[in-house]
Amino acid sequence: MHRRLFPRALAALVLVATAATAGTTTATADAPTPAQTRLHATIDAILADSRLDGAQAGVVVVDTTTGRTLYDRNSTRRLVPASNTKLLTSTAAMELLGPGHRFTTDVSADGPRRAGLLSGDLYLRGGGDPTMLAADYDRLAAQVAAAGVRVVTGDLVADDTRYDRTRLGPDWTWDDEPYYYAAQVSALTVAPDTDYDAGTVIVDVAPGTRAGVRPKISMTPDNGWLHIDNQAETVTGGETTVSVEREHGSNTIVVTGQIAVGQTTESDWVTVWEPTGYAADIFRTALRRHGVRVLGRTVLGTATPDTARPLARHDSMPLADLMVPFLKLSNNGHAEVLTKELGRVLSGSGTWPAGLAAIGEYVGDAGVDTGTLRQRDGSGLSRRNLIPPAQFVTLLAAVRAEPWFDTWYAALPVAGNTDRLVGGTLRSRMAGTAAANNVHAKTGSLTGASGLSGYVTDADGRLLAFSIVLNNYLTSSVKGLEDQIAIALATYTEKETATARRAVPTAPDSPRVPEGRECSWVKPALC
Repeated sequence: MHRRLFPRALAALVLVATAATAGTTTATADAPTPAQTRLHATIDAILADSRLDGAQAGVVVVDTTTGRTLYDRNSTRRLVPASNTKLLTSTAAMELLGPGHRFTTDVSADGPRRAGLLSGDLYLRGGGDPTMLAADYDRLAAQVAAAGVRVVTGDLVADDTRYDRTRLGPDWTWDDEPYYYAAQVSALTVAPDTDYDAGTVIVDVAPGTRAGVRPKISMTPDNGWLHIDNQAETVTGGETTVSVEREHGSNTIVVTGQIAVGQTTESDWVTVWEPTGYAADIFRTALRRHGVRVLGRTVLGTATPDTARPLARHDSMPLADLMVPFLKLSNNGHAEVLTKELGRVLSGSGTWPAGLAAIGEYVGDAGVDTGTLRQRDGSGLSRRNLIPPAQFVTLLAAVRAEPWFDTWYAALPVAGNTDRLVGGTLRSRMAGTAAANNVHAKTGSLTGASGLSGYVTDADGRLLAFSIVLNNYLTSSVKGLEDQIAIALATYTEKETATARRAVPTAPDSPRVPEGRECSWVKPALC
């Protein structure tokens, strides 16, 4: 039994007792307060929107202080949660790995060393760090040079054996594979920027100096692992129609379309086929830059022997800090790495099944009925994930007792806050309303599936936990409906008179995002 299971169970009993003895201030299933009746009518009106005709909607709202349910529509129905799945993954990681957990990437040598000559192999061992930048590999190479190594007679061995070699999540759709939000997962990888989209490369397309010539194409980071097939054209005037696609099963990036003379550079984020090789290429180039020559080949996927001696090491930021880009920007790669890391740390198996088992054990200890749900990956990209909204709210209420809660709560996106690493995927939503700088919640988006689950402080100062999961709609977006519900909760009060009437709140327009994607998944990011 998890060490916090009994205190949580005791707290739940206290909430039940509180609700039973709270007198006229507490609603029951048979006698809701006037304010609760008005809230029901408001949310019912929002869910009656024609955009949800034929769709499924699950909504539940709970007062975290009393445990009282303020609203319930299909809360036990299993629905596709999209990135709301990250609530389970992130809380399990914070508890089971700990806020101070770090990923380590190191370099070691196997063989005798004399006068700058290493007669053996050089091992680059990945620890799963999704935040490794080209600059970090450069610093590792500098440490190797500082240790006196100048020539390696053997191979550069890229050790990614901390995790298994299953690169793509179960049930992910094949047509997502080239796009950066579905990058391959490896224990040894590279992120091109400080959004830490590991396993991707940024492709920049700039117009040529005159019409008829090929555009100028560059990659960040510069590397020899990927190859550009430039079929695009520079034109005079006209619309820019550049397309950047990686061929399936290869590292050939095909650039087509046109870009006008004088236009600004077009950028796109593209996944890499086999991130381990990508990392090894970046590191080998860095070694060369620091005066270290490797005479042998680059070998992928071989474990570092116990006899190897350490030369260099890089530790990632602590997990508490990683939660910010992970949750604010809904980073799928972070979710999947954490899932495999949980499996590795808890059972010695860096696999999806082992990691998901650990997540299930933790959330089960927190009171979630794991028999009512199915989790197939860490991020929510799988459409076979099925989670009832009520289970999200159970988890949201339970984790408030965890010592790391404040750190995790602050890492959730904050509605209407324009700072990208505060507002995250909610930065352009609910601005100028009572929900702005109030709602802390996880967004979720797939085509035909949307979710918003988290916390809002109502007008009386009570912290409410809520979950909204919408499925099977045909319109491009239902985010505005989620926002209306969140605003209604932010303005909810028990102090209104019995005759007061509330209008359905309006929500400001959100940025237009391609169907089925989080706004932070659109690069350059809309939010």
